Amino acid sequence: MRPVLHGDVACAARAMMRVPLAQRARFSATLIARAHAADLHVRRTARLHPRWGNGSLMAAARKHPMMPEPGFDDPEYCACFSQLMQTLIRFHANRTRS
Repeated sequence: MRPVLHGDVACAARAMMRVPLAQRARFSATLIARAHAADLHVRRTARLHPRWGNGSLMAAARKHPMMPEPGFDDPEYCACFSQLMQTLIRFHANRTRS
């Protein structure tokens, strides 16, 4: 997966807000897995992944409907942002161990 910047997490959190609460953890992991797979595809072929884009988390998230960007005074947005950060931490920890 390409380096993750604030905008990537913001887009993914906005997409997560459209997903039912019980499915958000799985959805965040799916977005990260798709971004990673797309990045591998781009590195192998020098072409964008046909479904998930350039390997950025933002590109993977933008394939889904997103809420307008709220501020950090929105508890639901904060929860999605936090969930995504936790999923990213696990993703990077697992890659380091592999």
